[in-house]
Amino acid sequence: MSTATYTVTGMTCGHCVSSVKEEVGEVPGVTGVEVDLQTGRVDVSGDSFDDAAVRAAVKEAGYEVSA
Repeated sequence: MSTATYTVTGMTCGHCVSSVKEEVGEVPGVTGVEVDLQTGRVDVSGDSFDDAAVRAAVKEAGYEVSA
C-alpha cells in the first residue's frame, strides 16, 4: 500500500471535491481518495498507482496540482 499527498488549487465547493474524488478514484491502483476542501489537500492511497496519472486525473476534473 502506498500513499501520496497533493495540493490542489481551484476547489471551492462540495461539487469540486466530488469531481476530484471521482476522477482520481478511477486511476488504476487507487483504492482511496480523501479531499480536504479547506486546505486543498488530496490524500491518495492504493497499490502501485501512477503519480502522473493522478495528476492528469486532477487536471481532467478541472483543477491544478500545485505541489
